[in-house]
Order: sequence, then C-alpha cells, then structure tokens
Amino acid sequence: MRIITNILIALLVLFKSLTCFSQEQYKEITLEEIHTNSAFSESTVSGLRSMNDGEYFTTLEEDRKIVKYSYETGEIIEVLFNTLEADFDIEDYEFSADESKILLAVNAHYIYRRSYEADHYIYDIASKKLIELSENGKQKYAAFSPNALKVAFVRNNNIFIRDLKTNEEEQITEDGKFNSIINGGTDWVYEEEFVFTRAFFWSPEGNKIAYYKFDESEVPVFNMTKYNEDLYPENYAFKYPKAGEKNSIVSIHVFDCKTNNTKTIDIGTETDQYIPRIKWTNSNSQLAIIRENRLQNHIEILLANTEDGKSNVIYEEKNKRYIERIEDWYMTLTDGGKYFVINSEKDGWNHLYLYDIEGNFVNQITKGNWDVTKFIGLDSNTKTIFYQSAEESPLKRAVYSIKLDGSKKKKLSTKTGTNKANFSNGFKYYINYYSNANTPKYISLHNRNGKLIRVLEDNSELKAAAKAFNFSKIEFLTINTPSSDWDLNAYMIKPNDFNPEKKYPMLMFQYSGPGSQRVTDAWPRNFSWHQMLTQKGYIVVCVDNRGTGARGEEFRKLTYGELGKYETIDQIEAAEYLSSLDYIDENRTGIWGWSYGGFMSTSCLLLGADVFEMAIAVAPVTSYRFYDSIYTELYMGMPKDNADGYDNNALLTHVDKLKGKLLLVHGTGDDNVHVQNSIELARKLTEANKQFEMQFYIDKAHSIRGKNTRLHLFTRMTNFILENL
Repeated sequence: MRIITNILIALLVLFKSLTCFSQEQYKEITLEEIHTNSAFSESTVSGLRSMNDGEYFTTLEEDRKIVKYSYETGEIIEVLFNTLEADFDIEDYEFSADESKILLAVNAHYIYRRSYEADHYIYDIASKKLIELSENGKQKYAAFSPNALKVAFVRNNNIFIRDLKTNEEEQITEDGKFNSIINGGTDWVYEEEFVFTRAFFWSPEGNKIAYYKFDESEVPVFNMTKYNEDLYPENYAFKYPKAGEKNSIVSIHVFDCKTNNTKTIDIGTETDQYIPRIKWTNSNSQLAIIRENRLQNHIEILLANTEDGKSNVIYEEKNKRYIERIEDWYMTLTDGGKYFVINSEKDGWNHLYLYDIEGNFVNQITKGNWDVTKFIGLDSNTKTIFYQSAEESPLKRAVYSIKLDGSKKKKLSTKTGTNKANFSNGFKYYINYYSNANTPKYISLHNRNGKLIRVLEDNSELKAAAKAFNFSKIEFLTINTPSSDWDLNAYMIKPNDFNPEKKYPMLMFQYSGPGSQRVTDAWPRNFSWHQMLTQKGYIVVCVDNRGTGARGEEFRKLTYGELGKYETIDQIEAAEYLSSLDYIDENRTGIWGWSYGGFMSTSCLLLGADVFEMAIAVAPVTSYRFYDSIYTELYMGMPKDNADGYDNNALLTHVDKLKGKLLLVHGTGDDNVHVQNSIELARKLTEANKQFEMQFYIDKAHSIRGKNTRLHLFTRMTNFILENL
C-alpha cells in the first residue's frame, strides 16, 4: 500500500512539474506587450513610389530623407533629398512629371482624416536648391503642373498658382470663405465618403485647371467642443450634412492660365446631386465628369468640352437600390483616350466592362459568380488589366491579369489566402502583400509574370512572438441561421488548452457594415488582444452577417433601407446556434464592435436581451439620422421617404429592452461619428432607468488613439469583460 502511495505521489509531482514546464514555456500576453511594447505589430513595406521608368522606387525614411532604390536588387541608388540639417519633418512629397523637382509638405497640421495644411518647399534635384512655395501662409493640396513650371495650391479656400520662373503668385479664385465657399478642395462629407481632398486637376498640357467649387453656405453647422487643456474650451463649428439635410451645391469650373478666363462646365440644372469624380481625358479640351443623383442609384458619365463648357452623357446606369461608392478607377482611359474601363454590378456581380469614348459597349472583360474586389491597373501598351478578386472564395483574394477583350486570364499570386499587389510604372514589377488567418504579412517582389525576385518582409519576429506566446489557430466555419437562406461565414479562436468537456464564455466581434468583411483568410484585426482573451479562458468568434462583402449584389444589398435589422437578426441567431454547442456557456455570451460594429453590438444586446449578457460599443452610430448624408442615404434612402427604416432600427428606439451590461465608449473629438450619438443614447437609457457604463476620451477622434489612449481603452474593455462575462 505504501509503495502504491509513493508511486501516486511521484506521479503527482511529475504531473505538476510537467504542468509547470508547459506553463513556463509560453509567455502570457499582456496589454503592455500589445500597446506599449508593440510586440505583435505587423511589419510592412509601405510608402514606395515607383519612378517613371519602373526600374526604381523611392521611400520616405525617418520623415527626413527621400531614398531611391532599385526594384531588381533592392540596393540604394542614391539619397535624393536629406533634411537632417533642416528644422522640419516631411509629411509628404511629390515628384514633378519629369522627376527634376520634388514638392515637399512639411510642418503639417491635420484638419480631418485626410486633409491637412502645411508649408511646402520645392527642391531642384540637379541644382540642390530648396525654395519655399509661398511666404503668405500654409497651403493645402499643392501640385505641380505637368511641365513642372507651376505649382497650384489652396489657401483660405481659394486657389493660387506659383510660377516657378517668374516667382509670381497668382490668386485665381476670390470668393473662398470658411464654412461657406470652398474652391479646389472638398467639403467634409466628400472627403470622408468619396475619399479625396484635392479638388483641382491640371490639364494634360498644363495650361488649364479644372476645379470643384463647393457652396456649403446652406449646410447645417455641427458644433464640437475642443477642450485642449485650456481654461475656456474652444467651440469648433463645421459644416456637416446629416441624412436628409442640405448638401453643398457643387459646380465644376476650368481656369485657362493663358487667358485668365474661367469657364463654368454644364453639369445640369439639378443642384441636389453628387459629382464624385472628374478626370481629364488625353485631350486638353475634354473633361470626363461622373454625376450621381442624391439617392446614388442613377449614375452618368459626362464628356465636357472645356472650351465652351458644353457636355453630353456618354454612359448611364440605374439600380433599384444603389450603385456602390465611386472609386478612382471607375473610369480608366486606354488607347489614347479612345476607350474606357468601368466597373458595374449589372449582372449581379462586380465586374469590369469596356466602352468606347462615345459610350458604346465593347465587351465585358471579367465575368463569373464572383466579385472583382480591386482594380489594380491597366497597361495600355499590352492591353492588360491587373485586378484582385474573390473568385476562389469570398474569404480569399488572388491577383490576376487579363486582356481587355477578356482573353488570356492568368492568376499571378501563388499563395492561398489574401493577396494584393502594388505595381511599378510600366508594370514590370509588383510587390505582393500576402497573409492568411494564421500567418502575418509576407511581402515579396515579383516580375509582371509572377516570378519571385526576392522576399522583402516575412515578419519572422512576429511569427516567433506568436509561437512564444502560444497563439491559438483560427478555425473557419459556416453557420446556417433560421431566418436566412444564406450560410454565414465565421471564424473561431479557442483557448490552446481547449477541452470539449468544459464550458467556455464566448465573446463575439464584428463590424457588419455594408460591403465590409471581417471573416477573411487574412491576419485579422485585434488578433493579439483576442489571443490574450483566449489565454484567459474565452472563446472569440467573428461572424459576417448578410450585407457584408464579396458575395455578390443580392447578399450585400439585402440590408438596403433597413440598416441594422437583418445584421442584428443574423448575429443573434448565430450566437444562439453557437451557445447550443456543448463547450459554450450559454449564460456567458458577449459582443463588441467599433463604429458600425458598435452600433451592431448595442443592437444585439438590446434586441437579443435573452442571448447576450454584455456588449461593448466603441464610437457607435445610435441613430442614422445623426450620420452623414452620402453614406447614410446610399444605404437607407432619404429619411422623409423611409422614416420607419431609420427609426425602427435606431438604438434610441429600443433602450427599454436593455437587460445586460453595456459599456459605451466615445471620443469627444470625433468629427465623423459625433459623440452626440453616445450622449443621446445615454440620455435615453437614463430616462428608461437603465444602468450602463460610459467612457469618454477627451478630444480623441474616431480612431481613439495617441499616447497611452489605446492602452487605457483596451484595459477598460478587458476589465469590463472579465467582470461581466
């Protein structure tokens, strides 16, 4: 008996030692490792700019120097500009068309997400001479003329031209005024939703400038308090058109540098419309203009004569719901401007089409039951298009080439997962960015046919960290819910010591917005934090509901007019299915998200009160009446025509249903999703006598970052999860 006891004791000691060894060989993930030490940050290759010959590229290094490299060898050819002895950091730079000069933006001050004003300098590479663009105040959107003889820029909402030969500065518009008239730049909603800021464009010969004028005088003002640690906070008032409210009236003009005359272009008599893009053709007197109605379900391409201002429609498309947001590549000219390539969902999937410049259909370039997800480029010399698509699976992305006539399609990427490509000028080389769900970015250089030249970044340090900290593998699954005919794509992260006999709490993460995806075969967002939670015994799940991307028009547009309705049903029913699994604790289910995801996490907690025990909402939209016109009306129509769609799905309508624990997070300086959203939700919850928790981040924008802000935010969220799930 004593022998058996001794054996049992020895076995117990051995088991404990093995357990300790197992625990000691892996490190514990902490928030400090994630947000302070950046132990799990992906390394990337960014900011590369191909030079004209396509053999070399430049990078901005240390915000101080512009360095020229060889694509072929990766070796430094020369340092083109170095400010180590100058008293400024470079925010951005641009070469002149002949690459003899560099335009430098320094001392930048950001206004919104993309726009900034800065001091600009012009550097002549041959003479090594540096001159200031203007001594009369900071500038926006500075750009060389094609012949590099002039630079245009915007200051105080007016357009100026600096002549580099005479050094004269000419003002070509006079009526610019803050919160009233903008020349050559975009208003807030165009910048955010149509994703461009510089709204003037030199003609091919460099003797004309086509530009936008925004009259935002009738757009309602939004007031935002900036605290700035001052005794008296600043009231920042800016024009922000919410759903159904007045937009800027946009007009298009062309200034002739030779005659100093300005021609107004005919874009129709309707003023309540959008002009999301203008683009010069190869002709100095021909401007292409994209025009959309306010509902964004009717699009036209106009071809305008800039000599007399007259225009005619060369392409038209309508949709019973909406036409997806305009990209820069919507109209890409080829063959000396004789043809153009556009994307369309006219067959139910996003594909590329070829038309001649008169608007006559030539052929469909890509086709199949899959979406083209990115137009990468067009080589007019070989009549070859390069694009990314979800042909293999909605979860995956591959890079292809195809001829303009739809022949000779070739898959260039070789690894299965998510690939995207950045080509050099002339399409001789491309850099491929690859990852999958369990492998961080692998960045490689290839020739145009896909042959590997060399590896640029393999993220070996991150892979070693993932191994040292014992990252769990992502598992993909599909979920069939009772209210949908579609299987929903999902992924799950289990604890590494997962035991199917145990019950685990489950935290769901999602974004859920129209056309978005979070469930893809790519290194995911917030991966290290979710891994930390699995180390603490949680299962993390992400589900892409109806309305998300890469599954065709019907799947994506099903949510039209009812943002939040079907997405919430899908997330709730997915949670119910997952909670029925033997290893999920049905009484410990939480959900979190940011922006649209914050709207959705709160909606799930309110409408799925018997399913979810807790939710975290970061920067949520609480009623789409509060959000901007272009985004909201694209997916919801006008409030006056769809009051039920707006109000029935608003969080403010359902506050009385709250049962679980809610953490509401917002930055007070969020110019995008205003803190008003969370304040009004807090008001309604208080009136309904519902308890909740709230965290403000003072003067922080939509991304809520800066100094220790992210560490504080994720500490707050982690503690909330540990206490309530």
